[in-house]
Amino acid sequence: MKFRTIDEYIASFPKDVQKTLRQIRETIHKAAPRATEVISYGVPAFKQNNVLVYFAAFKNHIGFYPTSKPIAIFKKELSAYKTSRGTVRFPLDKKIPLGLIAKITKFRAKEDSEKHSIKK
Repeated sequence: MKFRTIDEYIASFPKDVQKTLRQIRETIHKAAPRATEVISYGVPAFKQNNVLVYFAAFKNHIGFYPTSKPIAIFKKELSAYKTSRGTVRFPLDKKIPLGLIAKITKFRAKEDSEKHSIKK
């Protein structure tokens, strides 16, 4: 199914997962208030000048995609989670670390703003 909005994407999941996705969405909104919502690669994303972060729901986890640099920078704080280059997996059976998502999103927003201001 092709989603046009994040609302459509969230509505396609069971109620408990919808609640988690809404919390993540709100956390990202607060952390990057200038970012706009988009669907990119079929999943929710937040874009400022460039895409800051993506997130997606799966059977057993939430995938959070902040690019590779934050994965390295926040390595210690992410050590409890499965990570790979640019990806973090937050298990659905554990509390989602919204504070950490906010911290990483703020980092990405700042990084994106700085990169964009250099190009001007």
